Order: sequence, then structure tokens, then C-alpha cells
Amino acid sequence: MGVTPEYGAPVGRGYDPHLRAIGDVVGILRRGERREGADFPRDGVFAFLSEAEAARLRTFVREAFAERGIEVAVEPGCVTTDTGWRFGLTNIAAVCHNDSRGPRSWRKLVDEHVDRVIRSMAGPQALRVLPHERLLAQLYPRFIPSEPALVKAFGYGPRSVPGLLEVLALDLPETVDMLTADSLSSLGEMTALRERAVQNLRAVRVDKHKVVRDKDGSHFDVLVGGSYFIASLALVLDEVVRRYTKASPAPHGILVVVPHRHQLAFHVVRDRDVAPSLHAMARFAAVGFEESPGALSRSVFWWHEGRFTQVATQDIAGLHIKLTQEAMDLAARFAGG
Repeated sequence: MGVTPEYGAPVGRGYDPHLRAIGDVVGILRRGERREGADFPRDGVFAFLSEAEAARLRTFVREAFAERGIEVAVEPGCVTTDTGWRFGLTNIAAVCHNDSRGPRSWRKLVDEHVDRVIRSMAGPQALRVLPHERLLAQLYPRFIPSEPALVKAFGYGPRSVPGLLEVLALDLPETVDMLTADSLSSLGEMTALRERAVQNLRAVRVDKHKVVRDKDGSHFDVLVGGSYFIASLALVLDEVVRRYTKASPAPHGILVVVPHRHQLAFHVVRDRDVAPSLHAMARFAAVGFEESPGALSRSVFWWHEGRFTQVATQDIAGLHIKLTQEAMDLAARFAGG
């Protein structure tokens, strides 16, 4: 199959991903219905849900498909139809977790999500029905995790950011269709297609720009939006920095995180604030990665002269921040300055 559709935020283009908490800098979302706290056993796949909450969500998914005449086999992280269609549950689980109304809203969110999935299954593929120029106008670069199975499935994609694979995707009204090498062969030459996709990327709308600061001196800019391509703006990072800070990047580079598809954060390296900012960004990335749809990376990267290098990541347990030698060298450059 040449196209991989993704079904994301149930409220569509109006979706505004939440800025998650770092200490007292960004407020934690208050949920309308009581949730089970961290003292309850956590689900083995979705750690941001308790076992009972995750079981409830999977039941909603199974029921929603069944009410539409489709029986599915429910696994911990996905469901599979009897015809072999397989749908992951990560995005809908994260969307439910982040909805301010709490579990009382989950069934409605699941119903909307399943309806979009079914419409996509039944409808024609965009590559076969849309005019060529319209396809090019809706083409964007998209980051996905660089897992061996995905690398093999897509058959192309530069890995400009460590741990991530860059593919091309069509932005459609209800889905984002990620295109394999086979499907792209009929659309045009790969280099030209990527150039057009990056050109389109420059017009992606950012819904919110926020500067996060703390008393330890850390500070970084955060961009969020309903577009599935906010994280992809890292590919034009120097332009993004000039647009939102009104200043040219310093010669020492930029720290950047892309926790999930709807978010990008950056810190221009100029002085000794780089050390606390790096640690704050690692915590920020870890929370966004764990709790948001379209998770990408929990790492902090250093962009310098057009190249991305991983410099820090918070471990899965959330106890330690691991720094690479590049991170320590960068911090040492400004120590005492």
C-alpha cells in the first residue's frame, strides 16, 4: 500500500495542543472529571492512563467500531479489522488524556475518531482523484519516528534529525496521508517534490507563540498549532527564529526540541543561560512526548550550521537528564561568562 493515513485530533483543524507543565511555568490542565492518580496501577502501553482508564478507552473503541458494523480485535496499542486494516490507538489515547472535560468526553471523542477512520477506509485515495497541482500544493515534509519497520515501509527519507525519519505527506481535510516511495514515483522527482514541500512548509500557521522562563535563568520559545507540521518547521529553523525573535541566530547555534507533531521549542545559544535552558527543554520534551498525540522525540538537539546533533534527553523514568559530550562542551564554553 502506497499511502499511510493518520487520524489525529478528533476536533480537527481547531485542535490546540496543550503546553504541558514545567514546574510553575506552564499551568497543568485541570480536568473536568476526576482522573485516577499516579498511585493507581498504570497501563503498560499508555503510562499517562491508569489500567482502568486504558481498559475503558479500549472498550469505547471496540464498541464504536461494532456499532458501525465492523468487528475489531483489540490489542494493547492497536485494533485490527477482519480485513487486515490496523489502526494504532496512541493518538486517540493522548487526545483523550489531554481533553479538559475528562473521561466523560472520551466516548464522543472516540466516536468522532472512528467515523473519520471509516470514511477514509471507504473513500478514494487522494493520489488517484486530485489534480496534480493541487497535490503539490498540499504536500509537506513530515517527521515520524525512525523505526526500522517504518524505514523499510516508506523506502526513503533523509534522517536530518537523529531518531526521526523525514517523509512527504498530503494534508487533507480529515487525514494526513504519508506517502511511500512507490506512491511518490507517479507524482514527480523526489528532490523537486521535497523542495516544493519545504516551500509549502514556510506558510504553515502557528497558532500560539509563548516564551517560557524560569527563575534559574532558563528560557525558550514554544510554537504550537493545529497543523500536523509544526515540528517540521525545524527544517527551516533559522527562518523561524528570525520570524519570532526578530533577531538572527547567534553563531553558537540553536537548541531545539520536537516533542510531538504540533509543537516546536527553541533556544538561541548566546550566553550562560544555555545550561539551565537545556535542562528545562529536556524536561519539557519528555512531558510533551509522553502525553501528546503524534509523539516524536524526548531529546534536545543542537542545530549548528544546518546540522542537528542530539545533546540531551531525559530518561524514561524521568529521574535523570543524560547529556552528550557536545552538550557539556557547549555549556563549558559559557561557564563563568
